[in-house]
Amino acid sequence: MFDSLKRYRLRNYRFLLILYVSVLTVIGILVIGSAQKSVQSKQIYGFVGGFIIMVFLSLIDYTFILKFKWMMYALMIFLLGLVRIIGSTTGGATRWISIAGIKFQPSEIAKIFIILFFADFLSKYRERLNTMKIMALAILLVAFPLLLIVIQPDLSTTIMTAIIFVTLLFIAGLSYKIILTVLGITVPVITVGFIYVVQNADKIISSGSKIGYQVMRIMSWIDPTNEKYSSKAIQQQNSIMAIGSGQLWGKGLNNSAATSMKNSNYIMEPQTDFIFTVAGEELGFIGSMIIIGLLILICFECIMIARKSKEFSGRLIACGMATLISFQSIINISVAVGILPNTGIPLPFVSYGLTSLMSLYIGIGIVLNVGLQPKSNNRGGIL
Repeated sequence: MFDSLKRYRLRNYRFLLILYVSVLTVIGILVIGSAQKSVQSKQIYGFVGGFIIMVFLSLIDYTFILKFKWMMYALMIFLLGLVRIIGSTTGGATRWISIAGIKFQPSEIAKIFIILFFADFLSKYRERLNTMKIMALAILLVAFPLLLIVIQPDLSTTIMTAIIFVTLLFIAGLSYKIILTVLGITVPVITVGFIYVVQNADKIISSGSKIGYQVMRIMSWIDPTNEKYSSKAIQQQNSIMAIGSGQLWGKGLNNSAATSMKNSNYIMEPQTDFIFTVAGEELGFIGSMIIIGLLILICFECIMIARKSKEFSGRLIACGMATLISFQSIINISVAVGILPNTGIPLPFVSYGLTSLMSLYIGIGIVLNVGLQPKSNNRGGIL
């Protein structure tokens, strides 16, 4: 396993990627400390532990890790299934489990496992990807974890995981005929379904079903001034005002301003789902753009590593991580500024959450190893 160490070249180690994720995590720790001081130390521990794991994994041949893809898949299904049995419920959702005193969220780990599993699976069946047998098998394999995630319920993570899977399929060479056929069917169905939901929102909401809760969020986003939905719209409306009040330079971290939306407790979960709101209010437009810029640079580094990967599976891993970080960032920030309906999903490397942070560092560590093995790698010494 470690014989590959002598084949790596130091010049292929993507130190810039490490710098970007480290700086972004430190900014996140500072903003978390301002949002909720009591959890800041935990995030620091997560950063230190994640950093060590990242460096360790970056030196292990990723092709060796992929040999355990079925073990990872089985572990993922087991942990997601365990949530249904011994999971703890918070805010009406059962998403966390505690083993040996360690509480974590399996759905966050599942994102990384799905990237690794399908990176190897799609690489192996790349030539037969567009056959009915392989497509059906791939969809069936991803359906099990998606089903276990959506019934928690966790629709946002389900959508995010599905986006990762679809992106990997596209990169692997999914036929444009299949893509256009699926779009030709799903787009009209989604459009009609959306229109139906809007027209029958009150009936669906009054039914008291889990779908009704999601519909309430959608309607509060579409019509935030309507008294029927205003209670669910307050969070996003406050978030928009808070970000706008930060103006160019912000009000400063840990400020005691009475006009601060965060200090007045108008922002719920400021350390997690709405961490960008706190950043916008306290770091202003400049600080917000630095966070967005770092996220873009991290994705860019992942894509550059993908382009130079010696193996197709390595390309899929790097692109999968770029997809995870980019789309999750887009969704989180879009919710904070009111572009998308309110949904709980963390901002990568910035939001509080040890499972999310550690999972991201695991993924980045494997991406770094992909970068250590480029196409034109002349083996023969560490330098």
